[in-house]
Amino acid sequence: MIIRNEDELEAALSAPNEADIESARQWDGDLLLLGVGGKMGPSLALRAAKAAKLAGTGYKVAGVSRFSDQRSRALLEEAGVRTISADLLDEDSLARLPDSPNVIYMAARKFGSTGDEGYTWAMNTYLPGRVASRFPASRIVAFSSGNVYPFLPVASGGATEETPPAPIGEYAISALGRERMFTHFSQANGTPVVLLRLNYAVELRYGVLFDIGSKVFAREPVDLAMGNANVIWQGDANSVCLRSLPHASSPPLVLNLTGPETLSVRWVAQVFGRHFGVEPSFTGTESPRALLNNAARCFELFGYPTVSVRELIEATARWIGSGGRALGKPTHFEVTDGKF
Repeated sequence: MIIRNEDELEAALSAPNEADIESARQWDGDLLLLGVGGKMGPSLALRAAKAAKLAGTGYKVAGVSRFSDQRSRALLEEAGVRTISADLLDEDSLARLPDSPNVIYMAARKFGSTGDEGYTWAMNTYLPGRVASRFPASRIVAFSSGNVYPFLPVASGGATEETPPAPIGEYAISALGRERMFTHFSQANGTPVVLLRLNYAVELRYGVLFDIGSKVFAREPVDLAMGNANVIWQGDANSVCLRSLPHASSPPLVLNLTGPETLSVRWVAQVFGRHFGVEPSFTGTESPRALLNNAARCFELFGYPTVSVRELIEATARWIGSGGRALGKPTHFEVTDGKF
């Protein structure tokens, strides 16, 4: 995977495959993305718009955000995505949103949760209930988090969808609250829903691999407190999200969304070190337990990711080594106490 600049990166993240296009033919109407201004939102909206166009359905894509990043808003508008500036916590703004038979919910708050827990709960638990009430007749795909699971032994292969949630910390508990709100209104109103427990999406400008690679490149120690992790190319995560819409059900379908490998953070750092000609340094010791997801059910439905971990590491190393732009949004995947 050779990506030399941000235009090529955006194109790679947003290029629909044949399965995405076929899924778009099953939408039965337009698509509305809530919280489209985040890390994944722009490329997901672009991918959706391209898939709808190639499907020849005439379905339109719209995205809602406060749009603090005007660059991403301009990118969406140029691609034919209708952008709507709104504060979703404002009741009047939520009420004025257009009806849509398909809704993707991406609004969330993670970092900064500690010390401002009230706003975190408003975004992650209260707002999902309001959105579910506002769109009772829509199909809804809602992003959740693997943080709802407990830490499990590394040898376990990670939590499955049957693993009882046991979130650690206010953010993770509020993320489970988001799921509970969508589940309640799905059952109360018959709203078909998919809950995607994502853990973690990566691209070249941010993510677990970028965080580790950047540390190695800067000759800073890599924290081993969370000694293992799962990752998935954001383009593949985008594809699963779009393709999951026709699978929405009541009660909700729950899917773990990540890659198939249990990655050793130490090993990833060593691979980056070989690319950079650097001997990585480390701090801390690997725990025998980690936050890990088993996405076998997702692979059964949608197949395995199209981009391998080695390809991702190599592409990320080239990006970092050439001075590629960073989004400045560290994942803090190494946090073990749930305080973000």
